[in-house]
Amino acid sequence: MIMAGSVGLFDAALNYLWDETVIELRKRVIGYDLSYFYAVAETSQSRRNELKSAEDLVKFDDAKLLSGARQIGLISDVGYRQIDHIRFMRNYASAAHPNQVTLSGLQLADWLETCIREVITLPHNNVVAEIKKLLVNVQAARLDTNYLAQAAVFFKGLPGEQADTLARGLFGVYTTVGGEPHALDNIRELWPKLWPYVSEDTRFWAGTRLARFLANADQAQAALARQLIDLVQGGSYLPQEIKVTELAEALEELLNVHLAWDNFYTEPRVARRLAELVGQHGAVPDNLVRQYVNTLVTVFLTNGHGEAKAANPIYLDLIGRFDPEQASLALRAFANAEISSQLQRLLSQKKWNELLNVIDVKITGRPERELLQAVREFPGTPDKLRLDSGIKRYLAALPN
Repeated sequence: MIMAGSVGLFDAALNYLWDETVIELRKRVIGYDLSYFYAVAETSQSRRNELKSAEDLVKFDDAKLLSGARQIGLISDVGYRQIDHIRFMRNYASAAHPNQVTLSGLQLADWLETCIREVITLPHNNVVAEIKKLLVNVQAARLDTNYLAQAAVFFKGLPGEQADTLARGLFGVYTTVGGEPHALDNIRELWPKLWPYVSEDTRFWAGTRLARFLANADQAQAALARQLIDLVQGGSYLPQEIKVTELAEALEELLNVHLAWDNFYTEPRVARRLAELVGQHGAVPDNLVRQYVNTLVTVFLTNGHGEAKAANPIYLDLIGRFDPEQASLALRAFANAEISSQLQRLLSQKKWNELLNVIDVKITGRPERELLQAVREFPGTPDKLRLDSGIKRYLAALPN
């Protein structure tokens, strides 16, 4: 590079500078953690399956190499922008390609300083060094309790972007078929500790990866991905097509166990599964909203003989997540013949009044507020509501 620059061949010199920068960046990736880098930098699972060793790094184009290095923290955001500009100039202003651009010695000197400062002599920051140490230890041997506790403290102090990158990397390492059993055990231990600090985007990314594995018939990888999602009760982050199927199955199972003789013991397990799929925001696919509300009202009203005490707080929490539309459907649930039949029982009547108190604040529309008042003032028992002509008029005023 110096020889080319000394005789005025600045475009050739830029080409040599870029080659040396790429070589140094590859060395740093190899010295960091190859499997982690591949897991983060390569989004295509089919291409990732071809990446095994350091020799495979040449399969990465320069842009992807730079982007991956930035994601795992080997270069800073500012450094990435500067180096990416040099890459662009190398592609369109150097001897690597025919061009009409004239470079100067001052530009070359500036780019040389940037490459030295941002890549060739850049020291690792403390966070990057700690992540590297963690990745080495995860794959070296089974981690002890003290180390896992230290890792949990480390996760708490991670910058958001680094937490996301680490999560994607661990997810990629875990879902690579053929991983060492102790490494998989370590990731299973670390995953729930890291999850609270992972962004919503990365959580949905994990669900999307599972869907992609299933679409590509990568059953082994799909099973591994599902293990991590289930480990943190991440069902609400599943893609819609998976969530619809599993939520419908959970609703059917909940009704079945509710009607069984041992429902007090079996309901809590299914209720927890339902809550996991719905998520903290109470998101339910449109085509399942009515089934979801009716099922939840049914189980909350009990079978009339006793309350599933371990499941009841879950039901209250889910009802508390109702949006105004769902609350409106819950208010009108007495119009369902089966629910109306439940309301003949004293315990179910008590639970019905409790339900009205929970959804009161969620009822926003004027017709719904009028119906709520009429229901509260109804002189008879709630099982007679659906037969009352006045109540029917209020129902008729509501949108379907």
